[in-house]
Amino acid sequence: MDGRSHPGPGFSQAVIHLAAEYWPYARSGGLAEAVRGIARYQASSGVPTLVFLPFYRKIRRDYPWIEPAFTMDVQVGPRTERAEFYDAPAADGHPTVFFVGNGPYFDRPDLYGENGGAYPDNHRRFAFFCRAALEALPRLVRRPPVVHAHDWHAALALVYMRTTLAGRPFFDRTASVMTVHNAGYQGWYAPEVLEELGVDGRHYHWRFLEWYGKANLLKGALASADMVTTVSPRHAEELRTPEGGFGLHDSFGALLDRFTGILNGIEPDLWNPMDDPELACSFCAGTPCGKVKCKEALQRECGFTADPLKPLVGMSARLVQQKGFDLILDSGVVEEPDAQWVFLGHGDPYYHGRLEALARGAPERVAVRFDFTEALEHRLLGGADLLLMPSLYEPCGITQMRAQRYGALPIARRVGGLADTIEDGGTGFLFDAYEPGALREALHAALELFSDRPAWNGRVREAMSRDFGWARSVGQYHEVYRRAVRRRAEAARG
Repeated sequence: MDGRSHPGPGFSQAVIHLAAEYWPYARSGGLAEAVRGIARYQASSGVPTLVFLPFYRKIRRDYPWIEPAFTMDVQVGPRTERAEFYDAPAADGHPTVFFVGNGPYFDRPDLYGENGGAYPDNHRRFAFFCRAALEALPRLVRRPPVVHAHDWHAALALVYMRTTLAGRPFFDRTASVMTVHNAGYQGWYAPEVLEELGVDGRHYHWRFLEWYGKANLLKGALASADMVTTVSPRHAEELRTPEGGFGLHDSFGALLDRFTGILNGIEPDLWNPMDDPELACSFCAGTPCGKVKCKEALQRECGFTADPLKPLVGMSARLVQQKGFDLILDSGVVEEPDAQWVFLGHGDPYYHGRLEALARGAPERVAVRFDFTEALEHRLLGGADLLLMPSLYEPCGITQMRAQRYGALPIARRVGGLADTIEDGGTGFLFDAYEPGALREALHAALELFSDRPAWNGRVREAMSRDFGWARSVGQYHEVYRRAVRRRAEAARG
Protein backbone atom coordinates (compact mmCIF):
# COMPACT_ATOMS: atom_id res chain seq x y z
CA MET A 1 0.00 0.00 0.00
CA ASP A 2 1.51 3.34 -1.01
CA GLY A 3 2.02 5.87 1.78
CA ARG A 4 -0.05 8.43 -0.12
CA SER A 5 -3.10 6.20 -0.49
CA HIS A 6 -6.39 6.62 1.34
CA PRO A 7 -5.89 5.57 4.98
CA GLY A 8 -8.63 2.98 5.30
CA PRO A 9 -12.22 3.55 6.45
CA GLY A 10 -12.89 7.19 7.28
CA PHE A 11 -14.25 8.84 10.40
CA SER A 12 -17.03 11.40 10.33
CA GLN A 13 -16.59 13.40 13.56
CA ALA A 14 -14.12 16.23 13.93
CA VAL A 15 -10.77 15.27 15.47
CA ILE A 16 -8.93 17.85 17.56
CA HIS A 17 -5.21 17.33 18.18
CA LEU A 18 -3.52 19.06 21.13
CA ALA A 19 0.26 18.96 21.11
CA ALA A 20 3.28 20.96 22.25
CA GLU A 21 4.99 20.39 18.89
CA TYR A 22 3.87 20.23 15.28
CA TRP A 23 6.06 20.17 12.17
CA PRO A 24 7.19 22.49 10.66
CA TYR A 25 6.25 25.15 13.22
CA ALA A 26 7.84 23.78 16.40
CA ARG A 27 10.00 20.71 16.75
CA SER A 28 12.46 19.27 19.26
CA GLY A 29 12.16 15.60 18.30
CA GLY A 30 9.89 13.02 16.72
CA LEU A 31 6.69 14.26 18.40
CA ALA A 32 6.25 17.13 15.94
CA GLU A 33 6.42 14.90 12.90
CA ALA A 34 4.29 12.13 14.38
CA VAL A 35 1.43 14.51 15.19
CA ARG A 36 1.73 16.13 11.79
CA GLY A 37 1.70 12.76 10.04
CA ILE A 38 -1.46 11.61 11.82
CA ALA A 39 -3.29 14.91 11.38
CA ARG A 40 -2.32 15.39 7.76
CA TYR A 41 -3.39 11.95 6.63
CA GLN A 42 -6.65 12.22 8.54
CA ALA A 43 -7.39 15.53 6.85
CA SER A 44 -6.49 14.10 3.45
CA SER A 45 -9.02 11.30 3.97
CA GLY A 46 -11.82 13.81 4.55
CA VAL A 47 -11.89 13.85 8.37
CA PRO A 48 -12.48 17.38 9.76
CA THR A 49 -9.15 17.89 11.54
CA LEU A 50 -7.94 20.73 13.76
CA VAL A 51 -4.61 21.09 15.55
CA PHE A 52 -3.90 23.30 18.57
CA LEU A 53 -0.31 24.37 19.23
CA PRO A 54 1.20 27.01 21.56
CA PHE A 55 2.18 30.19 19.73
CA TYR A 56 5.87 30.13 20.60
CA ARG A 57 8.25 32.99 19.86
CA LYS A 58 9.90 30.88 17.18
CA ILE A 59 6.61 30.52 15.30
CA ARG A 60 5.80 34.22 15.61
CA ARG A 61 9.25 35.05 14.21
CA ASP A 62 9.46 32.47 11.41
CA TYR A 63 5.85 32.64 10.17
CA PRO A 64 4.85 36.32 10.23
CA TRP A 65 1.94 35.67 7.87
CA ILE A 66 -0.03 33.78 10.56
CA GLU A 67 -3.13 35.89 11.24
CA PRO A 68 -5.01 36.66 14.49
CA ALA A 69 -8.36 34.85 14.68
CA PHE A 70 -10.04 35.74 18.00
CA THR A 71 -9.38 36.30 21.69
CA MET A 72 -11.10 35.10 24.84
CA ASP A 73 -10.63 35.05 28.60
CA VAL A 74 -9.67 31.72 30.14
CA GLN A 75 -10.04 30.72 33.77
CA VAL A 76 -7.22 28.53 35.08
CA GLY A 77 -7.44 27.98 38.81
CA PRO A 78 -7.60 31.37 40.57
CA ARG A 79 -6.43 33.29 37.47
CA THR A 80 -8.33 34.73 34.53
CA GLU A 81 -5.92 35.14 31.61
CA ARG A 82 -6.21 36.33 28.05
CA ALA A 83 -5.85 33.79 25.25
CA GLU A 84 -5.03 35.00 21.76
CA PHE A 85 -5.85 32.60 18.94
CA TYR A 86 -4.16 32.65 15.55
CA ASP A 87 -4.71 30.35 12.60
CA ALA A 88 -2.86 29.12 9.57
CA PRO A 89 -5.09 28.68 6.50
CA ALA A 90 -5.40 25.00 5.66
CA ALA A 91 -4.15 23.90 2.27
CA ASP A 92 -6.00 21.09 0.52
CA GLY A 93 -5.47 17.84 2.37
CA HIS A 94 -4.04 19.54 5.46
CA PRO A 95 -5.63 20.28 8.85
CA THR A 96 -6.42 23.74 10.17
CA VAL A 97 -3.82 24.74 12.77
CA PHE A 98 -4.77 27.09 15.61
CA PHE A 99 -2.07 28.69 17.72
CA VAL A 100 -2.76 29.59 21.35
CA GLY A 101 -0.95 32.78 22.29
CA ASN A 102 -0.07 34.40 25.59
CA GLY A 103 3.09 36.48 25.67
CA PRO A 104 4.26 35.78 29.24
CA TYR A 105 3.87 32.02 28.71
CA PHE A 106 5.05 31.42 25.16
CA ASP A 107 7.14 34.40 24.03
CA ARG A 108 10.33 32.71 25.26
CA PRO A 109 13.57 31.57 23.62
CA ASP A 110 12.76 27.86 23.70
CA LEU A 111 9.83 25.46 23.86
CA TYR A 112 10.37 23.84 27.25
CA GLY A 113 13.37 25.45 28.95
CA GLU A 114 16.85 26.89 28.63
CA ASN A 115 20.42 25.91 29.50
CA GLY A 116 19.52 22.27 30.02
CA GLY A 117 16.72 22.99 32.51
CA ALA A 118 12.93 23.17 32.22
CA TYR A 119 10.96 26.35 32.76
CA PRO A 120 9.71 26.15 36.37
CA ASP A 121 6.18 27.18 35.36
CA ASN A 122 5.72 24.61 32.59
CA HIS A 123 2.74 23.19 34.48
CA ARG A 124 1.00 26.58 34.28
CA ARG A 125 2.04 27.20 30.68
CA PHE A 126 0.57 23.96 29.40
CA ALA A 127 -2.45 24.09 31.72
CA PHE A 128 -3.31 27.43 30.12
CA PHE A 129 -2.77 25.95 26.65
CA CYS A 130 -5.07 22.99 27.39
CA ARG A 131 -7.82 25.03 29.01
CA ALA A 132 -7.77 27.66 26.26
CA ALA A 133 -8.03 25.05 23.51
CA LEU A 134 -10.96 23.36 25.23
CA GLU A 135 -12.84 26.61 25.81
CA ALA A 136 -12.44 27.49 22.13
CA LEU A 137 -13.88 24.21 20.84
CA PRO A 138 -17.63 24.99 21.10
CA ARG A 139 -17.18 28.01 18.83
CA LEU A 140 -15.15 26.02 16.26
CA VAL A 141 -17.05 22.73 15.88
CA ARG A 142 -20.79 22.15 15.79
CA ARG A 143 -20.98 18.92 17.72
CA PRO A 144 -18.77 17.20 20.29
CA PRO A 145 -15.56 16.03 18.59
CA VAL A 146 -12.83 13.59 19.55
CA VAL A 147 -10.05 15.30 21.48
CA HIS A 148 -6.71 13.61 20.80
CA ALA A 149 -4.03 14.70 23.30
CA HIS A 150 -0.33 14.01 22.77
CA ASP A 151 2.11 13.50 25.67
CA TRP A 152 2.03 15.09 29.11
CA HIS A 153 1.90 18.69 27.86
CA ALA A 154 -1.67 18.07 26.63
CA ALA A 155 -2.66 15.64 29.39
CA LEU A 156 -4.53 18.21 31.47
CA ALA A 157 -7.06 18.69 28.68
CA LEU A 158 -8.43 15.20 29.37
CA VAL A 159 -8.27 15.73 33.13
CA TYR A 160 -10.22 19.00 32.81
CA MET A 161 -12.94 17.37 30.69
CA ARG A 162 -13.63 14.78 33.39
CA THR A 163 -13.28 17.11 36.41
CA THR A 164 -13.59 20.87 36.12
CA LEU A 165 -15.69 20.77 32.93
CA ALA A 166 -17.76 17.72 33.89
CA GLY A 167 -21.47 18.44 33.71
CA ARG A 168 -21.19 20.63 30.63
CA PRO A 169 -23.02 18.56 27.96
CA PHE A 170 -20.57 19.44 25.18
CA PHE A 171 -17.61 18.00 27.08
CA ASP A 172 -19.52 15.12 28.64
CA ARG A 173 -20.17 13.90 25.08
CA THR A 174 -16.65 14.65 23.79
CA ALA A 175 -14.63 11.46 23.40
CA SER A 176 -10.95 11.52 24.29
CA VAL A 177 -7.80 9.71 23.19
CA MET A 178 -4.38 9.99 24.82
CA THR A 179 -1.27 9.07 22.83
CA VAL A 180 1.89 8.49 24.83
CA HIS A 181 4.85 9.24 22.58
CA ASN A 182 7.46 9.20 25.36
CA ALA A 183 6.45 7.92 28.80
CA GLY A 184 9.80 9.01 30.21
CA TYR A 185 8.31 12.51 30.51
CA GLN A 186 5.15 12.57 32.64
CA GLY A 187 4.70 16.01 34.18
CA TRP A 188 5.48 15.40 37.87
CA TYR A 189 4.81 18.25 40.28
CA ALA A 190 4.23 18.84 43.97
CA PRO A 191 0.55 18.25 44.80
CA GLU A 192 0.21 21.89 45.80
CA VAL A 193 0.24 22.91 42.12
CA LEU A 194 -3.22 21.41 41.62
CA GLU A 195 -4.78 24.55 43.06
CA GLU A 196 -2.82 26.65 40.54
CA LEU A 197 -4.06 24.36 37.78
CA GLY A 198 -7.68 24.55 38.83
CA VAL A 199 -8.00 20.87 39.75
CA ASP A 200 -9.85 20.05 42.97
CA GLY A 201 -7.58 18.45 45.57
CA ARG A 202 -10.06 15.59 46.04
CA HIS A 203 -8.79 14.17 42.74
CA TYR A 204 -5.35 13.69 44.26
CA HIS A 205 -5.52 9.98 45.05
CA TRP A 206 -3.77 6.83 43.86
CA ARG A 207 -6.34 5.97 41.21
CA PHE A 208 -6.08 9.32 39.51
CA LEU A 209 -3.33 11.95 39.96
CA GLU A 210 -1.26 10.79 42.95
CA TRP A 211 2.06 9.13 42.12
CA TYR A 212 4.66 8.52 44.83
CA GLY A 213 3.81 11.75 46.63
CA LYS A 214 3.61 13.86 43.48
CA ALA A 215 0.87 14.95 41.11
CA ASN A 216 1.44 13.10 37.83
CA LEU A 217 -0.36 14.77 34.93
CA LEU A 218 0.17 11.91 32.49
CA LYS A 219 -1.26 9.44 34.99
CA GLY A 220 -4.34 11.65 35.30
CA ALA A 221 -4.80 11.57 31.53
CA LEU A 222 -4.52 7.76 31.45
CA ALA A 223 -7.30 7.57 34.01
CA SER A 224 -9.44 10.13 32.16
CA ALA A 225 -9.08 9.00 28.54
CA ASP A 226 -11.64 6.87 26.75
CA MET A 227 -8.79 5.23 24.81
CA VAL A 228 -5.01 5.31 25.15
CA THR A 229 -2.43 4.55 22.48
CA THR A 230 1.33 4.47 22.21
CA VAL A 231 3.48 4.58 19.13
CA SER A 232 4.35 0.94 18.47
CA PRO A 233 2.89 -2.48 19.36
CA ARG A 234 6.13 -3.59 21.03
CA HIS A 235 6.23 -0.49 23.23
CA ALA A 236 2.65 -1.10 24.36
CA GLU A 237 3.85 -4.42 25.78
CA GLU A 238 6.92 -2.80 27.36
CA LEU A 239 4.88 -0.12 29.13
CA ARG A 240 2.94 -2.81 30.99
CA THR A 241 6.13 -4.16 32.60
CA PRO A 242 7.98 -2.89 35.71
CA GLU A 243 11.16 -2.63 33.63
CA GLY A 244 9.62 -0.62 30.80
CA GLY A 245 6.70 1.26 32.33
CA PHE A 246 8.54 4.24 33.86
CA GLY A 247 6.71 3.69 37.14
CA LEU A 248 3.28 3.69 35.45
CA HIS A 249 3.15 -0.02 34.51
CA ASP A 250 0.21 -0.63 36.83
CA SER A 251 -1.72 2.25 35.22
CA PHE A 252 -1.01 0.98 31.73
CA GLY A 253 -1.91 -2.56 32.74
CA ALA A 254 -5.20 -1.45 34.28
CA LEU A 255 -6.31 0.03 30.95
CA LEU A 256 -6.84 -3.49 29.53
CA ASP A 257 -8.49 -3.19 26.09
CA ARG A 258 -8.51 0.62 26.31
CA PHE A 259 -4.79 0.56 25.43
CA THR A 260 -3.13 -0.32 22.15
CA GLY A 261 0.06 0.32 20.18
CA ILE A 262 -0.08 1.89 16.70
CA LEU A 263 3.14 2.25 14.76
CA ASN A 264 4.19 5.71 13.63
CA GLY A 265 4.97 6.31 9.98
CA ILE A 266 6.97 8.68 7.81
CA GLU A 267 5.83 10.99 5.04
CA PRO A 268 7.02 9.47 1.76
CA ASP A 269 6.76 12.74 -0.14
CA LEU A 270 9.14 14.44 2.30
CA TRP A 271 11.54 11.51 2.58
CA ASN A 272 12.07 10.24 -0.93
CA PRO A 273 15.63 9.79 -2.26
CA MET A 274 14.29 9.86 -5.83
CA ASP A 275 13.04 13.43 -5.38
CA ASP A 276 15.04 15.02 -2.57
CA PRO A 277 16.48 18.48 -3.32
CA GLU A 278 18.93 18.20 -0.41
CA LEU A 279 20.81 15.27 -1.96
CA ALA A 280 23.78 15.53 -4.27
CA CYS A 281 22.18 12.92 -6.52
CA SER A 282 18.80 11.23 -6.63
CA PHE A 283 18.69 7.45 -6.35
CA CYS A 284 16.46 4.45 -5.75
CA ALA A 285 16.93 0.77 -5.04
CA GLY A 286 17.59 0.12 -8.73
CA THR A 287 20.13 2.93 -9.18
CA PRO A 288 22.75 2.50 -6.40
CA CYS A 289 25.25 4.73 -8.19
CA GLY A 290 23.30 7.75 -6.94
CA LYS A 291 23.80 6.60 -3.35
CA VAL A 292 27.55 6.37 -4.00
CA LYS A 293 27.60 10.01 -5.15
CA CYS A 294 25.65 11.11 -2.06
CA LYS A 295 28.16 9.29 0.13
CA GLU A 296 31.08 10.96 -1.61
CA ALA A 297 29.45 14.39 -1.12
CA LEU A 298 28.90 13.70 2.59
CA GLN A 299 32.48 12.49 3.05
CA ARG A 300 33.84 15.66 1.47
CA GLU A 301 31.48 17.84 3.53
CA CYS A 302 32.81 16.21 6.71
CA GLY A 303 36.46 16.50 5.67
CA PHE A 304 36.90 12.76 5.13
CA THR A 305 38.63 10.93 2.31
CA ALA A 306 36.03 10.12 -0.36
CA ASP A 307 36.18 6.33 -0.43
CA PRO A 308 33.11 4.25 -1.43
CA LEU A 309 34.61 1.14 0.23
CA LYS A 310 35.06 2.81 3.62
CA PRO A 311 31.89 2.20 5.70
CA LEU A 312 30.26 5.42 6.88
CA VAL A 313 28.21 5.21 10.08
CA GLY A 314 25.80 8.05 10.86
CA MET A 315 23.72 8.99 13.87
CA SER A 316 21.01 11.65 14.01
CA ALA A 317 19.50 12.00 17.49
CA ARG A 318 19.09 14.26 20.48
CA LEU A 319 22.23 14.02 22.60
CA VAL A 320 20.56 12.48 25.65
CA GLN A 321 21.00 9.29 27.63
CA GLN A 322 17.90 7.68 26.11
CA LYS A 323 19.55 7.52 22.68
CA GLY A 324 22.36 5.27 23.92
CA PHE A 325 25.29 7.68 24.00
CA ASP A 326 26.69 6.16 27.19
CA LEU A 327 26.75 2.80 25.42
CA ILE A 328 28.48 4.29 22.38
CA LEU A 329 31.14 6.04 24.42
CA ASP A 330 31.75 3.12 26.80
CA SER A 331 32.00 0.56 23.98
CA GLY A 332 34.80 2.31 22.13
CA VAL A 333 33.16 1.58 18.77
CA VAL A 334 34.01 5.05 17.44
CA GLU A 335 37.67 4.08 17.71
CA GLU A 336 36.93 1.46 15.01
CA PRO A 337 39.70 2.36 12.54
CA ASP A 338 38.00 0.94 9.45
CA ALA A 339 34.91 3.18 9.57
CA GLN A 340 33.97 6.85 9.32
CA TRP A 341 31.52 8.38 11.83
CA VAL A 342 29.15 11.36 11.62
CA PHE A 343 27.07 12.51 14.61
CA LEU A 344 24.25 15.02 14.13
CA GLY A 345 22.20 16.47 16.98
CA HIS A 346 22.25 18.63 20.09
CA GLY A 347 21.38 18.21 23.75
CA ASP A 348 23.30 17.39 26.92
CA PRO A 349 26.57 19.40 27.14
CA TYR A 350 28.32 16.31 28.57
CA TYR A 351 27.80 14.39 25.34
CA HIS A 352 28.73 17.45 23.30
CA GLY A 353 32.10 17.51 25.03
CA ARG A 354 32.78 13.78 24.70
CA LEU A 355 31.93 13.72 21.01
CA GLU A 356 33.95 16.85 20.30
CA ALA A 357 36.96 15.20 21.93
CA LEU A 358 36.59 12.17 19.64
CA ALA A 359 36.38 14.41 16.58
CA ARG A 360 39.46 16.40 17.62
CA GLY A 361 41.39 13.16 18.11
CA ALA A 362 40.50 11.72 14.70
CA PRO A 363 39.19 14.47 12.40
CA GLU A 364 39.92 12.34 9.34
CA ARG A 365 37.16 9.88 10.30
CA VAL A 366 34.96 11.42 13.04
CA ALA A 367 32.73 14.47 12.52
CA VAL A 368 30.16 16.05 14.82
CA ARG A 369 27.51 18.61 13.91
CA PHE A 370 25.54 20.25 16.70
CA ASP A 371 23.76 22.70 14.38
CA PHE A 372 20.96 20.27 13.57
CA THR A 373 18.88 21.06 10.50
CA GLU A 374 16.59 18.88 8.45
CA ALA A 375 18.73 19.51 5.39
CA LEU A 376 21.73 18.02 7.20
CA GLU A 377 19.69 15.01 8.24
CA HIS A 378 18.65 14.38 4.65
CA ARG A 379 22.27 14.52 3.51
CA LEU A 380 23.38 12.29 6.37
CA LEU A 381 20.86 9.55 5.56
CA GLY A 382 21.51 9.90 1.85
CA GLY A 383 25.24 9.35 2.29
CA ALA A 384 25.50 6.97 5.27
CA ASP A 385 25.85 3.21 4.88
CA LEU A 386 24.75 2.50 8.45
CA LEU A 387 22.61 4.31 11.02
CA LEU A 388 23.35 3.92 14.72
CA MET A 389 20.36 3.69 17.13
CA PRO A 390 21.49 1.84 20.29
CA SER A 391 18.67 3.35 22.35
CA LEU A 392 18.13 2.64 26.01
CA TYR A 393 14.45 2.74 25.07
CA GLU A 394 12.69 3.86 21.89
CA PRO A 395 8.87 4.07 21.89
CA CYS A 396 8.83 4.09 18.09
CA GLY A 397 11.58 6.03 16.39
CA ILE A 398 11.27 7.39 12.88
CA THR A 399 14.90 7.88 11.86
CA GLN A 400 15.34 4.13 11.34
CA MET A 401 12.41 4.16 8.88
CA ARG A 402 13.84 7.09 6.95
CA ALA A 403 17.27 5.48 6.96
CA GLN A 404 15.98 2.29 5.37
CA ARG A 405 14.19 4.29 2.69
CA TYR A 406 17.54 6.01 1.98
CA GLY A 407 19.53 2.77 1.91
CA ALA A 408 21.25 3.21 5.30
CA LEU A 409 20.89 0.02 7.35
CA PRO A 410 20.19 0.59 11.08
CA ILE A 411 22.21 -0.90 13.93
CA ALA A 412 19.75 -0.79 16.82
CA ARG A 413 18.63 -2.30 20.10
CA ARG A 414 15.66 -4.63 19.92
CA VAL A 415 13.30 -2.29 21.80
CA GLY A 416 10.00 -0.57 21.04
CA GLY A 417 9.41 0.48 17.47
CA LEU A 418 12.96 -0.44 16.47
CA ALA A 419 12.03 -4.10 16.91
CA ASP A 420 8.79 -3.53 14.97
CA THR A 421 10.41 -1.85 11.96
CA ILE A 422 13.84 -3.47 11.48
CA GLU A 423 14.29 -7.03 10.24
CA ASP A 424 17.44 -8.36 11.89
CA GLY A 425 19.82 -9.54 9.18
CA GLY A 426 17.37 -8.43 6.48
CA THR A 427 17.05 -4.64 6.66
CA GLY A 428 19.32 -3.93 9.62
CA PHE A 429 21.11 -5.33 12.66
CA LEU A 430 19.52 -5.75 16.10
CA PHE A 431 21.01 -6.54 19.48
CA ASP A 432 19.39 -7.08 22.87
CA ALA A 433 21.56 -6.34 25.90
CA TYR A 434 22.33 -2.74 26.78
CA GLU A 435 26.00 -3.61 27.02
CA PRO A 436 29.10 -2.43 25.13
CA GLY A 437 29.91 -5.94 23.94
CA ALA A 438 26.49 -6.37 22.35
CA LEU A 439 26.85 -3.13 20.40
CA ARG A 440 30.36 -4.05 19.24
CA GLU A 441 29.13 -7.46 18.07
CA ALA A 442 26.30 -5.91 16.04
CA LEU A 443 28.67 -3.36 14.50
CA HIS A 444 31.16 -6.04 13.49
CA ALA A 445 28.36 -8.09 11.90
CA ALA A 446 27.36 -5.01 9.89
CA LEU A 447 30.94 -4.29 8.81
CA GLU A 448 31.46 -7.90 7.79
CA LEU A 449 28.35 -7.78 5.58
CA PHE A 450 29.48 -4.44 4.15
CA SER A 451 32.65 -6.10 2.87
CA ASP A 452 30.53 -8.56 0.84
CA ARG A 453 29.23 -6.12 -1.78
CA PRO A 454 26.69 -8.37 -3.55
CA ALA A 455 25.13 -9.42 -0.23
CA TRP A 456 25.22 -5.85 1.07
CA ASN A 457 23.53 -4.41 -2.01
CA GLY A 458 20.79 -7.01 -1.70
CA ARG A 459 20.07 -5.93 1.90
CA VAL A 460 20.02 -2.28 0.85
CA ARG A 461 17.50 -2.98 -1.90
CA GLU A 462 15.32 -4.89 0.57
CA ALA A 463 15.44 -2.04 3.10
CA MET A 464 14.55 0.57 0.46
CA SER A 465 11.51 -1.46 -0.63
CA ARG A 466 9.82 -1.25 2.79
CA ASP A 467 6.67 0.91 3.09
CA PHE A 468 6.50 3.00 6.26
CA GLY A 469 3.78 5.39 5.10
CA TRP A 470 1.01 6.65 7.40
CA ALA A 471 -1.96 5.12 5.59
CA ARG A 472 -2.31 1.91 7.60
CA SER A 473 -1.61 3.60 10.92
CA VAL A 474 -4.18 6.35 10.43
CA GLY A 475 -6.80 3.73 9.60
CA GLN A 476 -6.04 2.13 12.97
CA TYR A 477 -6.45 5.50 14.70
CA HIS A 478 -9.88 5.85 13.14
CA GLU A 479 -10.89 2.55 14.71
CA VAL A 480 -9.57 3.77 18.07
CA TYR A 481 -11.72 6.91 17.68
CA ARG A 482 -14.81 4.81 17.00
CA ARG A 483 -14.16 2.79 20.15
CA ALA A 484 -13.62 5.99 22.15
CA VAL A 485 -16.91 7.45 20.88
CA ARG A 486 -18.78 4.28 21.87
CA ARG A 487 -17.25 4.33 25.34
CA ARG A 488 -18.06 8.01 25.78
CA ALA A 489 -21.67 7.47 24.69
CA GLU A 490 -22.03 4.66 27.20
CA ALA A 491 -20.51 6.80 29.95
CA ALA A 492 -22.79 9.74 29.12
CA ARG A 493 -25.86 7.52 29.26
CA GLY A 494 -24.65 6.11 32.58
